[in-house]
Amino acid sequence: MILTDTHCHLYLKQFDDDLDEVLQRAVDADIRQIFLPAIDWKSISQMEKLNHPEITFYKMAGIHPCSVEDNLPVDFEKLQELCSRDEFVAVGETGLDYHWSTDFVNEQKESLRGHCRIAKELEKPIVLHNRESTGDLLDIIESEQDGSLTGVWHCFTGTEDEGKRALDMGLYLGVGGVSTFKNAGVGEVVAKMPMDKLILETDAPYLSPTPKRGKRNEPAFMRLTAEKLAELKEISMEEVAEVTTQNAFDLFGLNSKKR
Repeated sequence: MILTDTHCHLYLKQFDDDLDEVLQRAVDADIRQIFLPAIDWKSISQMEKLNHPEITFYKMAGIHPCSVEDNLPVDFEKLQELCSRDEFVAVGETGLDYHWSTDFVNEQKESLRGHCRIAKELEKPIVLHNRESTGDLLDIIESEQDGSLTGVWHCFTGTEDEGKRALDMGLYLGVGGVSTFKNAGVGEVVAKMPMDKLILETDAPYLSPTPKRGKRNEPAFMRLTAEKLAELKEISMEEVAEVTTQNAFDLFGLNSKKR
């Protein structure tokens, strides 16, 4: 059984002290692919320290909405150059975040649109962060969608109608730890979404699944999310692993023989 973590920030300082152990636990939990979204320019170089003989790492380049303020004006020429390289499989993460601050909403929106343009030009998927900004996020994606934009609503926490709207616009849904939270209501919505549009993720070091909630998240914990998804969909863990990994490779345009 092979599991794929499609959204993980393993390069952050929270893993500096025990990275080797974290990677080994990931292997022991059947994680064999880890996708690394960037949050700023510094992220790109930080990713270089990640290496394990049994795990394949895939990089992305982008400016997180919470990093837009510190990176104005966003250098889209630099971003396009990075994302055009074969080693970068996606554009992101980008998106909107109104939770921490609404002082730079217009700049966040312009950054998101710039990321969308690059994703379409390069024919690579976009990875979308959303916090307390669902309506605006989906409106922008809808306006940017010309039939060529693909991507994922990472850490999906929307309603059934919002999820269906995202799917209708060609997005996949990233299923993470929040889907295991007892009173979040996310799991019930995920259960109604089509399996062929779901991918698994951790968002480590954030959003650990139950019963690890409140602790630093790590790729190995994704197995708990996979188990919850199997329960929600009433299918086996093996099917969850097979389908979500294939979905990830389909979304990111990777040869399934690499698995």
